[in-house]
Amino acid sequence: MMNDTLTSDVIGRRVAVNGEHATVRFSGIVPPVAGLWLGVEWDNPERGKHDGSHEGTVYFKCRHPTGGSFIRPNKVNFGVDFLTAVKNRYVLEDGPEEDVKEQIVIIGNKPVETIGFDSIIKQQSQLSKLQEISLRNCAVNCAGDRGTIAKACPNIRKADLSRNLLSSWDEVLDIADQLKHLEVLNLSENKLRFPSGSPSRTGTFPALKVLVLNRTGITWAEVLRCASGWPVLKELYLKSNDLFISERPADVLQTVKLLDLSSNQLIDENQLLLIAYLPRLEQLILSDIGISSIHFPDAGTGHKTSMFPSLQYLVVNDNQISQWLFINELDKLQSLHALSCIRNPLTEGSKEAKTTRQLIIAKIGQLKTLNKCEILPEERRGAELDYRKAFGNEWKKAGGHQDPDKNRPHEEFLEAHPRYQLLCLKYGAPEDGELQTQQPFLLKNRLLTLKIKYPNQVDQRVLEKQLPDSMTIQKVKGLLARLLKVPVSELLLSYESPKMPGREIELENDQQSLQFYSVESGDCLLVRW
Repeated sequence: MMNDTLTSDVIGRRVAVNGEHATVRFSGIVPPVAGLWLGVEWDNPERGKHDGSHEGTVYFKCRHPTGGSFIRPNKVNFGVDFLTAVKNRYVLEDGPEEDVKEQIVIIGNKPVETIGFDSIIKQQSQLSKLQEISLRNCAVNCAGDRGTIAKACPNIRKADLSRNLLSSWDEVLDIADQLKHLEVLNLSENKLRFPSGSPSRTGTFPALKVLVLNRTGITWAEVLRCASGWPVLKELYLKSNDLFISERPADVLQTVKLLDLSSNQLIDENQLLLIAYLPRLEQLILSDIGISSIHFPDAGTGHKTSMFPSLQYLVVNDNQISQWLFINELDKLQSLHALSCIRNPLTEGSKEAKTTRQLIIAKIGQLKTLNKCEILPEERRGAELDYRKAFGNEWKKAGGHQDPDKNRPHEEFLEAHPRYQLLCLKYGAPEDGELQTQQPFLLKNRLLTLKIKYPNQVDQRVLEKQLPDSMTIQKVKGLLARLLKVPVSELLLSYESPKMPGREIELENDQQSLQFYSVESGDCLLVRW
């Protein structure tokens, strides 16, 4: 390796060159060409030409064989301090008339001429009022002179410093030290060096609630070391950092409600168990981490886990989930109400999307939202009834029986269908007749034989009609309107089922089908106007 002899303080600095970002790895002479060169490692390795070597001599090292370049210093932008960037972005320049405006101010007994005095006061006023700033891609590299940020803009609460030229966590601390009201900070796409030991400064972020560290190169150990400085943090975003969860958080991250670990492909199910006891964690985002299985070892079939006690919303989009056992495990989470699991082999296969949705709803009992779509009570009832029928024959073969005293399905069935027995208690065990004729989840038309009654019309006789289960409520109303010679707009429909005596279910959405409301042969439509 060549020894760096000139301006060694630039080593490690972040720089911009024609919109591309890089880190300085070398400063010095590169024979045979005279003059000073900077050796840089590009964030985008396709931008470079070599690995830091020239004519057999290694000047610096790169992670990628084409990640390096030599550049003249005058081609490089080393960036600006925080306050300069704020002024460039937010201070309104005065017009030429105001720039030359003169004022006579009496200081002591002497009149003193001032030029642009109003302009300075206006600038100070503008900056001190700032509460939200976005300095994304503004080449910010440091805090600047000590105390200047606190003096000029002390009221900043939200700061976007993503894709800048900050090179170390210490530089971030120098800025944050002066912004005591800071609640939201985005540092994404800054390649930061983090402290290797315990942080020397604590109490730097007394009000910080949201911290975004996507694509910063932070490790899990560094997260835990720095986290002692985030005593009230609610949301932490750590996307695309090649994270490996190496240890349990001890006395840190205890206030965090949302944790985003997306696009960290090294994370597996065992590592997730290390964060399973964060007491306030309500939202966990695990998109694109490559996960295919999950298991909560403390809870057997049909029991709730003590892990992730507060978790309400789980996102597992863009993964390798292909087994229903994954969904079965999620029913063990005691607080889970919302799930997003799109673009997985399980949900993207040849099956109908509606079928997959029904199965997930039936398998996770307390789910209220699936893939950002609310689960209405009618949809849950339909999904659970269809599920109960779909696997009824399998249940019988496994030892299931209508007689509760003889109902002992074997362990293998219960593991594959942990909620099945519960659904039998809720709706009754499936009858033999149902299982013979039922073809669940097929969306082709099935004819339903329905009775039609008119509770408010004593003189109308009860009709019996055969209607396809795919028929929309709107079309049913159209048919009845013609039969009864009553305007469609005046008709109100509901139905009752012998399986749920005493309960009447409204058919209130005209665009939905009879199947959506789980109307079955033998049920009775109630028509009012």
